Amino acid sequence: MNNSIAEVSALKKSFGDIHAVNGLSFAIQQGETLGLLGPNGAGKTTVISLLVGLLKPDFGSVLIGNSSCAEMGDPTLTAARRLLGVAPQALSIYETMSAQENLDFFGRLYGLSGKKLRDRVNWCLDFAQLQDRAKSNAGTFSGGMKRRLNIAVALIHEPAILLLDEPTVGVDPQSRNHIFESIESLRERGMTILYTTHYMEEAERLCDRVAIVDHGKLLALNSVTKLIDQYGGASVVTGDLAERPKEIEFPGELTGKSIRFASNTPLQDVAALSAQGVAFQTLNIARPNLENVFLTLTGRSLRDG
Repeated sequence: MNNSIAEVSALKKSFGDIHAVNGLSFAIQQGETLGLLGPNGAGKTTVISLLVGLLKPDFGSVLIGNSSCAEMGDPTLTAARRLLGVAPQALSIYETMSAQENLDFFGRLYGLSGKKLRDRVNWCLDFAQLQDRAKSNAGTFSGGMKRRLNIAVALIHEPAILLLDEPTVGVDPQSRNHIFESIESLRERGMTILYTTHYMEEAERLCDRVAIVDHGKLLALNSVTKLIDQYGGASVVTGDLAERPKEIEFPGELTGKSIRFASNTPLQDVAALSAQGVAFQTLNIARPNLENVFLTLTGRSLRDG
């Protein structure tokens, strides 16, 4: 059953000879958090700009709800744009205005007024934990506080889809953890979220599915568990033995009393060795993770540009 709230189909966008988005297709399901994971320069921010109508695709289509970006016209007035809440990587707050004034201003842009506006401003201040700094200019805030206000602004009109573009860039650990907890609370409420990042641990913690992109192309899309099963490779077993065994063929390296081997079924292999009398003093099984998947699909070469 198709439960998608947004769809991208065969999307292309170039800037001169640079193909920022190159035939990208994916759907965002109602209520899920979809991670868009890729190296710097992979095309993630361009995808966000195409979704919100800031850029026009060279080819392909974007469907938000029942509205096509090709039909948007004035993006501030369309039904499609009103479904979206956007927290861009480049902060979209006014630093000469207070947190409360920022929220009030953006709320009015979306047609909020009166008690509804006041309630939404108070809810967003509470959500961002900025109640005690509500009347302080945003320019006096720390990087983490500005990021939190940036997300609050994106939520002021109760959007159906929240687009978060690298929301933890340049924040302190406390603000980063608060952002994580805030996103998790939104997920529990059924908010649909598109989350772009190049941090593996963020994608693993927050996302129901992850789309790995590079050079503007979709390389893989699935749950973290299924991506690891498909692309993560083998587990690595290491350990120290009570004594060096004889007449047993080991699947990997045996140096002195230390063993190391790769296995797709590590627990079964360890059990088989134990059944042959091999006694482990220490044992460690390093299972593949999303970083292994990422490096397998995007390569291990340094990205300096």
